[in-house]
Amino acid sequence: MSTTIEPPVDVHDRPRVTAQGFWQREGSDHAKRNLALIGVLLLLLIIGMFTRPDIFLSGSGLWQNEVVVLSQASSIGVITVGMTFVIIAGGIDLSVGAILALASVWCTTVATQSYGPAVMVFAALAVGALAGLVNGVLIAYGRLVAFIATLAMMVSARGLAQNISQSHTQITNDPFIRSLASDKILGVPYIVLIFLVVTALGWVLLNRTTFGRRTVAIGGNPEASRLAGINVRLQTMLLYVLSGLCCGIAAIMVVSQTWSGSNTNGEGYELSAIAAAIIGGTLLTGGRGTIVGSLLGVLIFSQITNLFIVNGLPLDIQRVINGGIIVVAVLVQQFRVGSFPFLKRTAAK
Repeated sequence: MSTTIEPPVDVHDRPRVTAQGFWQREGSDHAKRNLALIGVLLLLLIIGMFTRPDIFLSGSGLWQNEVVVLSQASSIGVITVGMTFVIIAGGIDLSVGAILALASVWCTTVATQSYGPAVMVFAALAVGALAGLVNGVLIAYGRLVAFIATLAMMVSARGLAQNISQSHTQITNDPFIRSLASDKILGVPYIVLIFLVVTALGWVLLNRTTFGRRTVAIGGNPEASRLAGINVRLQTMLLYVLSGLCCGIAAIMVVSQTWSGSNTNGEGYELSAIAAAIIGGTLLTGGRGTIVGSLLGVLIFSQITNLFIVNGLPLDIQRVINGGIIVVAVLVQQFRVGSFPFLKRTAAK
């Protein structure tokens, strides 16, 4: 009598998720979240219409107000692009605000030596990239925890900016730098266009290049990435250089808005950038995030801040509410991750 041996159920009969199915599910989840964020933006506009109808129900008033919101969001938005890459890779950068301050002080110091705007821009970008390089080397090759390394850079960079400027605000009279915030194309300031260009380039870099795929892979599982042939240390270092470069760009934008470089520039920007990335769906544990989501997170955070300002909410209350928003965003993120079985492994990393 012949005996039929059935194949083990856990090998052949269990449901499988193909790579294509996984990415389709990921894309669908990103799309749903982005639609939800757009809904939040619309809700904030509706709240504005009820609380300040003189602004939000006036065509010209609404446009002027939203241009101000975009202008205020532009420098934080550029920093958030770099921060998104770092967090996706499983890192963190607490030094972005201080690096911005250092870059703004140095580029305005260069301006006092009668150098042109091209040298000022180069100085800001070079300082940002160099500070990011120091962070990357300490973290990738010095094996320092990202929190500690960037915290040390935050203190050092702001102290260096204070030393260079002697705690004074350095004014720049360069017409080109000033025009970035004042001049407009079709009613949109140049700094907003710079923000949109950086965001677009960030999207391409994350979604259409090997650099982006390696970033996501490292955040998901650094050891598996190393075994797959990815130079994890080099990639990590380059990510912090990218973050520093974004700080240099943002420094030029802040100088164009304030006409000055100061060691107090960029205070709180690190928390705003992290909050915007989290609201946009970037996992603090790494391995997942989108540039579009971060863009929407920046716009939501800036719109909330604008509502506080136009309604005359005291600054201390604003900070308390902003802190609560960050906590709620993290809690919602953890709930969402826990509700998807295929993301539990990433969340437990």
